[in-house]
Amino acid sequence: MTSGSTLSVVEARSEFASGRGYLAACSVGIPTRVTVAALTADAVAWGQGKASPVRYGVIADEVREVYAGIVGVTPDRVAIGSQVSVMAGLIAASVPDGAEVVCVEGDFSSMVFPFLTQRSRGIIVRHVPLRDLAASITERTWLAAFSLVQSATGALADIDDILSVSARHGTHTFCDTTQAVGWLPTDAARFDATACHAYKWLCSPRGAAFLTLSPGFEALLAPAQAGWYAGDDPWASCYGPEMNLASDARRFDVSPAWPAWVGAGAALDLFARLDIGQAREHAVRLGDSFCDGLGRERLGQAIVTWPDLSGDDVALLSAAGITASSRAGRARVAFHLWNDEDDVVDALRVLGR
Repeated sequence: MTSGSTLSVVEARSEFASGRGYLAACSVGIPTRVTVAALTADAVAWGQGKASPVRYGVIADEVREVYAGIVGVTPDRVAIGSQVSVMAGLIAASVPDGAEVVCVEGDFSSMVFPFLTQRSRGIIVRHVPLRDLAASITERTWLAAFSLVQSATGALADIDDILSVSARHGTHTFCDTTQAVGWLPTDAARFDATACHAYKWLCSPRGAAFLTLSPGFEALLAPAQAGWYAGDDPWASCYGPEMNLASDARRFDVSPAWPAWVGAGAALDLFARLDIGQAREHAVRLGDSFCDGLGRERLGQAIVTWPDLSGDDVALLSAAGITASSRAGRARVAFHLWNDEDDVVDALRVLGR
């Protein structure tokens, strides 16, 4: 699916038809021209009665392979689905009775609620500040569940410390990379499990999500959501009573929401060719420039937030045609491929900075 040389940020930016004043990749990404064309062509084919489930399956497997390359694992380590919460729920259901899970205070609920629902089995869920996560992992901790980039604040987890302490105590790690993959170099092979919904920084339609699993951790999980698509041969797995699941991470597949994967294929083709190091430098430079304008310490983040309990700042930005978001009593902006210094200047001017 992918071809050609590495794309620079400037080249990648030309793939988007718009984006000026859009500071909300952390909420919903913008599709490329190619993605829009692919989705349009698919809708036309569907309307003409030419949609093919077999073709959709081929596309989903191609996207799986491309995503695996983006995050540094092999395709057999990737399961597909549609929601991070569903993937987290699969893992939560396999936490041993009475075991301890450590989560991050204020993390996105998809990485918290699935574990809280398991407390009836005696599972202990502790919530700690992100900065204290590594220090809070002990020999009693079966799983550390956290986001690589916090949705509410944009803060980055210190994964070196977290992984070092986890290895020392035999603790498994489950990382949500939804707010990272697409602008931040991410090596999913470092974790026991990662989940990523591609509709934000990977600019895909909502409904295309990925779960990566290490071989050792996969062996500890029950395929509780197994359906026909988890079969070794999905098309031979449409009916019972026999069940022959895939021998790799595909046994945890959820059947794909077909049109979303058509769009995801076009989107991920760009990100597979993108110079991700340059993308990070671009996003961080704009984020830090915005912090300078706010008179705040530079954060080295693509997402910048600040207190806005009244919502006045987000309202000002919206009235000026600038798309931002509000989370946990804070205004939130994000800088991605389509943004430039003009977006920083415009937003600061609207805010009176």
